[in-house]
Amino acid sequence: MSRPPTFVPPACARSRTLRTARGDFAVLDARPGSGPIRGTALLLPGFTGSKEDFIAMLDPLAAAGYRVVSVDGRGQYETEGPADEQAYAQGELARDVLAQAEAVGDGGPLHLLGHSLGGQIARAAALLDRSPFRTFTAMSSGPARICAAQREKVRLLSEALTVLSMADVWEAMQAMDPPEETATDGEDLRRRWMLTQPLQLVTTGRQLSVEPDRVDALAALEPLPKHVISGERDDTWPVEEMDGMAVRLGAHRTVIAGAGHSPNTDRPAETSAAVAAFWDAHPAV
Repeated sequence: MSRPPTFVPPACARSRTLRTARGDFAVLDARPGSGPIRGTALLLPGFTGSKEDFIAMLDPLAAAGYRVVSVDGRGQYETEGPADEQAYAQGELARDVLAQAEAVGDGGPLHLLGHSLGGQIARAAALLDRSPFRTFTAMSSGPARICAAQREKVRLLSEALTVLSMADVWEAMQAMDPPEETATDGEDLRRRWMLTQPLQLVTTGRQLSVEPDRVDALAALEPLPKHVISGERDDTWPVEEMDGMAVRLGAHRTVIAGAGHSPNTDRPAETSAAVAAFWDAHPAV
């Protein structure tokens, strides 16, 4: 589970509702304080995550001249979702992203970035329609299904969610994996967990466990500059898999020193600098 440093948005950002043709989504919308906007970006969080996973990146990206909108997807945290597994099929979530892109758009194509699960949903959206996007960034998101150890964790979580309440599962997770003393306020994390739709977790967890390799299809989307960014270690996809994916995509590759599966929270300043530099190299047209 990602642990953002805070759930309080920086001064450059406001929490608001993004109204789209496919429903309303809770977002953090960050903008530069002065000067022209160099581009607009849409950021998608990962499994068990939320828009706050990017909160430490909002200020530096806005300072670099970018409007950045991070999103709670359907059934994540402050975006409501139905108790219906079909609502969380990858194709449905990808169509949500296209609707978000249309609602966010400032008249030009967007930079699209997805972390972990969000990277695979972003990929599915680009494969449906790449026209809204100027660039594509996969952050700690691999070419296909998650590793065997993570598949087992997801299986156990899904089984627990079918027989236990979200509160009971939360308590069990805390007992098995106590948070670090320096982690975010536990009440914020618990609130996020309690507001997440359990069927969203079950369905997207299954997606992560069976996702096919779609790298070649993504590579064929031209012109769409691509960026693969990760920490120097990762317990969900081997870093070597992401290295190979970058080669197959012809993508720019960034490895953030000292970071694990969530460079956005582990090393947000370094990660923001790498992301902004990639966007700078591919201005919106």
